[in-house]
Amino acid sequence: MRDVLNLGCGRKPRDGAVNVDISPLVGADVVHDLARRPWPLASDSFREVYAFDVIEHLDDVVGAMEELHRVCRAGASVHITVPHFSSANAFTDPTHRHQFSYFTFDYFGTGHDLSFYSAARFARRSAQIVFYPTVLNKAVHRLANRSPQKYEQRWAWAFPAWFLAFELEALK
Repeated sequence: MRDVLNLGCGRKPRDGAVNVDISPLVGADVVHDLARRPWPLASDSFREVYAFDVIEHLDDVVGAMEELHRVCRAGASVHITVPHFSSANAFTDPTHRHQFSYFTFDYFGTGHDLSFYSAARFARRSAQIVFYPTVLNKAVHRLANRSPQKYEQRWAWAFPAWFLAFELEALK
């Protein structure tokens, strides 16, 4: 049984993974609208999940994270990329419903003051603010990731990010 899940695979299916997409035209293993819950996937099935450029398209981020948690095994790795709130691309795509901060997924962590919105729990293994590759952005990248709160509070609009990359661990 395949224990890797690739959500919103589009034209980039992963070999050996269960590839899910809303479009029947991309050759996904499972054609499903991720806004409809529950997802047609068994609970506690996946040791690794990829959700690259998909969560921002869903109306209910909390609901999507709860479904991610449900289909993950304990300790599963969840890889997510989403647009940073300062990215022009976050607002250019008319199908984007949300923009994200370096701290967005902390709400699903243990001990966060506002973690009462959901019982789904994830630990952050890594988080990175990613910038469009230019010489100047190499320096901005280092500084922003060294102090993400200061970057987002003071510098994000002057030096906009491109996207965010996260690795989370499903806690059960």
